[in-house]
Amino acid sequence: MARELPVGSIVIADYQTAGRGRFRRPWDAPAGTALLVSFVFKTDPLLSLAAGVAAAEACGPPVLLKWPNDLLLDERKLGGILIETAQGKAICGVGINLSWAPDGAAKLDKPRDEVFEKLRERMEAWTSAPREPVLARWRELSASLGRRVRVDVSGRATEGVAEDIGPAGELIVDGHPFVAGSVTHL
Repeated sequence: MARELPVGSIVIADYQTAGRGRFRRPWDAPAGTALLVSFVFKTDPLLSLAAGVAAAEACGPPVLLKWPNDLLLDERKLGGILIETAQGKAICGVGINLSWAPDGAAKLDKPRDEVFEKLRERMEAWTSAPREPVLARWRELSASLGRRVRVDVSGRATEGVAEDIGPAGELIVDGHPFVAGSVTHL
């Protein structure tokens, strides 16, 4: 639905029965248990990181970010961000577990309207912020930087220390940049 809407549009869903995460992983959320929202933006290479900062701030401490798109609470997945680009637009989907979470995941236990309002405000601020403040804030909220990780890209795994985020949002692991991949904290 959001794909057909103009830049600046916001779509909220009450439940998700056929959602997909990165690498087309299935994702569901029962009615009324999560914040499920899509924002329509102009394309931007740092949108995923800016949206991550906005979502982590909307949730509040101690929520941290796992590169490239996960929200973590107590080392468990609380939610995620998925960016899809088409027709010169970027659809930024955000899902946050509020009152229910799958086994092994975390839930926030905050009212949906409260989290949405904070997210909307933080999205507006961070998606219009210059590159350096976005990168600096992402580094502050990172659960990945400074620790050993495994990055899986197309069936090939690389292990090392996540050292930094590059200027385009790439994860630097032992001096090697990764622009995509699935990260596991070791």
